[in-house]
Amino acid sequence: MMGLTGKMLVLLATTFLVLVASVAYATRPVTRAPARIVTTASRRTAPPLRLRAASYLGVTESGAMKSYRPIETFSRAVGKNPDIVLYYLAWGDPFTSRLALAIRAHKAIPFIQINPGKVPMASIADGRFDDYLTAFADQARAYGWHVLLSFAAEMNGDWDPWGWRRTRPALWVAAWRHVVTLFRRQHAANVTWIWTINRVGPATGPLRDWWPGSRYVGWVGIDCYYFTRSDTFASVIGRTVTAVRHVTRRPILVSEVAIGQVAGQAREIPGLFAGIKRDRLLGLVWFDTAQHGSLYHQDWRLEGHRAAIAAFRRGLRLIGYR
Repeated sequence: MMGLTGKMLVLLATTFLVLVASVAYATRPVTRAPARIVTTASRRTAPPLRLRAASYLGVTESGAMKSYRPIETFSRAVGKNPDIVLYYLAWGDPFTSRLALAIRAHKAIPFIQINPGKVPMASIADGRFDDYLTAFADQARAYGWHVLLSFAAEMNGDWDPWGWRRTRPALWVAAWRHVVTLFRRQHAANVTWIWTINRVGPATGPLRDWWPGSRYVGWVGIDCYYFTRSDTFASVIGRTVTAVRHVTRRPILVSEVAIGQVAGQAREIPGLFAGIKRDRLLGLVWFDTAQHGSLYHQDWRLEGHRAAIAAFRRGLRLIGYR
């Protein structure tokens, strides 16, 4: 048997080795995998918006607020699912809606036009409606997907209270900048702002007067319609594209367009697509709605017009839409 002195020496040696190992472990270099932070926003991050020419097909349908079915009917007619669905909200309406969720479920992007109605631009610029705008911005941010947003559209026309000859351009610009700034303050970075104008013509004011500056605009939108047989891409859209490019080089979307039956819908559709491709526009949003009562309120729908649908499908192939 080992003597007492020997046992004590073994115990001391063992204790020493344990201490050495403990110090070595405590002072070793540590390599840890970075913590995985998962937030609602990061899970919902959308891919970047495409900026190549002729890459967007959009539509607006009058019954879409109640059901996505009209958009699906349009999709079947043209053989493609739209990337963009346009709808309109009155001042005070919230962002969150069944339609926005349905749009995202179909991997499309909501394009929302907010109509301020009779609300004075000065009141918006002064911040009197910031509670509403803040709530809207928070809802848009929480949506977690791209949102195309416009406000007080077609201001270069003289038919709306906020437009040319009815509101000073400086007030409109101040209101636009205030709204955009507020959304940015609420970190609604998923919102792309579309400066939406009407096609230039005798009833429109100078575009430059309404330009808020590149810092406040993502895309430019052009609203335009073919009313008569003399209307062509050059006269309806081309001259407006030229006017816009004297003001800004921001990407241009034909944000609301249709060709009436009176204008020769099937005949003019090929020129519409050819012009979009030639002028390197982002794409178009078709106003697929039936209106009645005047030359300016025609049946704009493609459905029910076989020649127009065939021309539209050929146009999509022409621009290489995928």
